Amino acid sequence: MLSRRALTCVLQRRSLSLARPISYTAALREAGLATPRVDYEQKYAEKLQQRAREQGKSVEQLRAELKEQERQRRLQKAKEEATNASATSETPLPTRPSSNASPSTAAPSPGASRKDSSPVKPLSSIFNLQKVLETPHTAEQISVLWRAYHGSRSGGTGRGFLCAALPVETYEKMLDVATKYPRFVIPVPRENAQIEEGSKEPAYEFYLMEWGFHGPPQDPSTSADLFAQSKPSTNPQTSTILFTPLQEYKLRQSFATPYLVITHYTDLAKTHGLVLLRGEITPSAAASTPSVGAEEDGGRFMLSQQDAQLLAIHVQRFYLWNEGSDERAALLKAFHETPAEFKWEELLKHTDFAG
Repeated sequence: MLSRRALTCVLQRRSLSLARPISYTAALREAGLATPRVDYEQKYAEKLQQRAREQGKSVEQLRAELKEQERQRRLQKAKEEATNASATSETPLPTRPSSNASPSTAAPSPGASRKDSSPVKPLSSIFNLQKVLETPHTAEQISVLWRAYHGSRSGGTGRGFLCAALPVETYEKMLDVATKYPRFVIPVPRENAQIEEGSKEPAYEFYLMEWGFHGPPQDPSTSADLFAQSKPSTNPQTSTILFTPLQEYKLRQSFATPYLVITHYTDLAKTHGLVLLRGEITPSAAASTPSVGAEEDGGRFMLSQQDAQLLAIHVQRFYLWNEGSDERAALLKAFHETPAEFKWEELLKHTDFAG
């Protein structure tokens, strides 16, 4: 078994390690999280006149109709948000995918106030995508901004979050495998626990991981044109991965609380070749029993930062198939296709970094 110091070094060599906060104030300024006010009436005066002529109406009549449409839209949105708030007061985490979930069958969360089918928080609520696109940013610059933002959370410690920027080719390879095999179990070693009294065998806590697929997000645009027609998205599927202790899932099934939720944002896949990964560890107030390792972070979260990183690393180990991953691929296939032949002892060989 790796010591804590050795395991930390291994995790830091991986691409999913938590980033350190670097010049966050400057990063936010570059990302442009605040936008100047725009006089839309003056900006769209010509289009309003053109639309009014096409419909045989005066500009004042058209304005009145648009205001009424906007009022109705806001009223409907308020009703949806009220319904959604009632529905999510008991289950504030992302919808758990069904056992036969696939990109074409996964249903969006009701009342989600966004243009695509994803129930997750839109990337535009974290990043000012319009500003990023208006001012040329390289993929590397966006990656730095993404890491800086998450590294500044929790008082500058970054605790409670994971982040990474994946090449779109890497994500699409994992997505292809995940659509066929959306569930798996991952063991997390527990150094201070034993299987039974007197045993020297290491103990493990198993986590059920479940992929969810939520449709592709709209291609980001620098246009603020209210009349612009949306085009079919060219981005890959947005996806989430829920990690829930297996014991918790056995007891509560679909009501079980995920301890870690990973979201893959694909909004910039086509424009910058990046998929932005965001991991959110559930605060300890959201569930009754934190994991054994959560004590390392003062009990504030259901899962320790180190265990969350370990789970995230295993996503790539089992879903990114390449040379040398045949045995891990066989385990994933067996879990779904021939469960009677699945051996958890074999699984431990591929999830223990001490080996």
